[in-house]
Amino acid sequence: MITDKDRSNMKQFFKAVLALEDEEECRKFFDDVATIKELLDLSARLEVARMLTEGAVFSEISKETGASSATISRVNKCISYGEGGYETVLARLREDN
Repeated sequence: MITDKDRSNMKQFFKAVLALEDEEECRKFFDDVATIKELLDLSARLEVARMLTEGAVFSEISKETGASSATISRVNKCISYGEGGYETVLARLREDN
């Protein structure tokens, strides 16, 4: 169960991320706040989402990223029924390229 304190902490964290001004600041912050494993897991989920939205199949995604079928399914569920976060970020990344 998420408590009011948890919500407050998450809000502060999101504001901290939004306060970062460039990729270097972002890298430094996440190096401090997360383990290498956590960063690898988060970045792998984003890659899974990118591949799913580009029409890749589960077996191809698993082979290329090493993600488990459970992770791929969870990301797919978020893309289909979530808040739209992956779509927003992926669209902005495409705009930057």
